[in-house]
Amino acid sequence: MPVRTRAQEILELNRLVHEPARLTILTILKGVSQADFLYLQREGSFTQGNLSSHLARLEEAGYVEIQKTFKGKLPLTICRLTAAGDKALAGYSRQMLGILTGGKSKRRKVA
Repeated sequence: MPVRTRAQEILELNRLVHEPARLTILTILKGVSQADFLYLQREGSFTQGNLSSHLARLEEAGYVEIQKTFKGKLPLTICRLTAAGDKALAGYSRQMLGILTGGKSKRRKVA
């Protein structure tokens, strides 16, 4: 794949997903059915403010669903990956693999 084409493909990546912190959040949520704020903060090594701002952007895009509740008297924020978020992450992954492999897909032989 020519360098110019590859550069164009990089520019066409979903910028909302491509940002490292948001990609980390989406990837963590992809692996679990839901996660609370503290889990995401710990696993992604985020500050509270940084995580809050990135979650707000993802929620605005419809990629994550955020539910604020209480556990006893303590606030509890639960986050889930939405179908749109799953689709965006899958599309981003396909694009990145295409860029990194030069558009060549590797298929496994099934015995």
